[in-house]
Amino acid sequence: MKLGDLEFWLITDGTFRLDGGAMFGVIPKPMWERVAPADSRNRILMAMNSLLIRVAGKWILIETGAGDKWDAKRTEIYSFDKPPRLPDKLVARGIPPEKIDIIINTHLHFDHCGWNTRMVNGEAVPLFPNAQYFVQQGELDHAKDPSDRDRASYFPENFMPMEKSGQWRLLQGDSELLAGIELIRAPGHNRDMMCVRLTGGGKTVFFTADLLPTAAHLPYPWIMGYDLYPLTTLENKKKWIPQAVREGWLVIFGHEPATPAGYVREQGGKYILEPVALDS
Repeated sequence: MKLGDLEFWLITDGTFRLDGGAMFGVIPKPMWERVAPADSRNRILMAMNSLLIRVAGKWILIETGAGDKWDAKRTEIYSFDKPPRLPDKLVARGIPPEKIDIIINTHLHFDHCGWNTRMVNGEAVPLFPNAQYFVQQGELDHAKDPSDRDRASYFPENFMPMEKSGQWRLLQGDSELLAGIELIRAPGHNRDMMCVRLTGGGKTVFFTADLLPTAAHLPYPWIMGYDLYPLTTLENKKKWIPQAVREGWLVIFGHEPATPAGYVREQGGKYILEPVALDS
């Protein structure tokens, strides 16, 4: 899809599974399983969606999926998709890792930054050797010293190698990375997660990351149990969803497997998604 001089593609690192109860918090299972059926272990299917962007002569990648640095036990727990995964799909487009100029991590949970690095001779090293990696300073600080509640979401091998290589570019608040690419701090899921807004050609695209992980999370109370600050998530949903509706933004969800992109419409006092198919 083109937004003026900016062009982007939706790419996925495949799917994985997380507990449905955790994904929908206080919402009872009889309600959420109608829109997100669970398997025999109560896990729902989720995608790991990324955006590949071409603008100003640069290749930019938003999110890097879960990577492949997983032992057999965790691979089975999360039921990660088999290849081809994100790097293979980039290469298939003629964009090997060496060509990526900028990586944007909305936050540093394992399912958003796993392909930041790869293992070489038993050591994690940056997969994208020529890229600058962008994240909020506060998020990197927290990733290094997480709480007991969210420690399982952070893996140092996904973010420490860029500190050693000097590839981190740390943000403090909202930032316009390049013309048409805004990184917007949107706390709730954690303190320093970001959403990404793309603009150009009179159009706007809003990448929700984990503010709205799936289309099923459009109703205000449908908030993940994983969120550290659920009431802040609620405030941000009440800010950004109505604006997306008013201004006709294309919304792209971080984890939606079936309808990852679409326009949000208000109908009968509820928000519904009008899906849009994007090249992938």
